Amino acid sequence: MAVDRDHVLRSAAALLTRKATATMDEVAKAAGISRATLHRHFAGRGALVRALESLGIEECEAALDRARLDEGSATDAVRRLVREIEPVAGLLAFLYGENELWEDEGGDAWSRLDGRIAALFTRGQRGGEFRIDLTPSWLTEALYGLIASGAWATQTGRVAPKDFTHMIVELLLGGALRREEP
Repeated sequence: MAVDRDHVLRSAAALLTRKATATMDEVAKAAGISRATLHRHFAGRGALVRALESLGIEECEAALDRARLDEGSATDAVRRLVREIEPVAGLLAFLYGENELWEDEGGDAWSRLDGRIAALFTRGQRGGEFRIDLTPSWLTEALYGLIASGAWATQTGRVAPKDFTHMIVELLLGGALRREEP
């Protein structure tokens, strides 16, 4: 019987977003395969995490595309982005906490994602929607942090999943929106 690699990765992602310390045995069980089969596909946890990183990047790029970041106001684009990224937020939260992924500064793929999101914040600043005293890079990092926090809060039941987009967007934009000086 052939093993569906995508099924294994998505099963691992689902488990690890709920339990970041899950063992390879637990990952194999969640995927419905033996540990030996899992190791034939992923030599160890590091290889599995790297494969999950690729999946997360692919999912994020698709969410960015669906969010149409260049259309309409930057504020509306941020709302669309958070709504589109919500289904992969748990995986992003897991990856966000995986220190080994950041030893090489995150790599080109993450830089590409960062650049696309930072360009959205730059557009909002140039259009007068967002504060100019916060850098686009910082706003991007803040967005990642809020997405990860939102994922953790919904997974543990502290926050209703239906409130995910609203909570993140309102907190981020409430702090990022440009205010007229009194």
